[in-house]
Amino acid sequence: MVIWVFDETISSWHRRRSAHRNGITKPKGNKYASMKGVDPKFRRNARFAAQGSQKAVREARAAKAE
Repeated sequence: MVIWVFDETISSWHRRRSAHRNGITKPKGNKYASMKGVDPKFRRNARFAAQGSQKAVREARAAKAE
């Protein structure tokens, strides 16, 4: 006589329950969107704008430290 042992981890009920235990979530996106394929003039201006913002932050911190 052959005894069949059922593996419950292969059942759709088990897989569904395991998946929903911590909730099914959407994949998280990237922190920064790629600038690939964006207008070069816009990218250049964005780079200079970011540099100016960083400079202003540095100057504000230096003024606050004094």
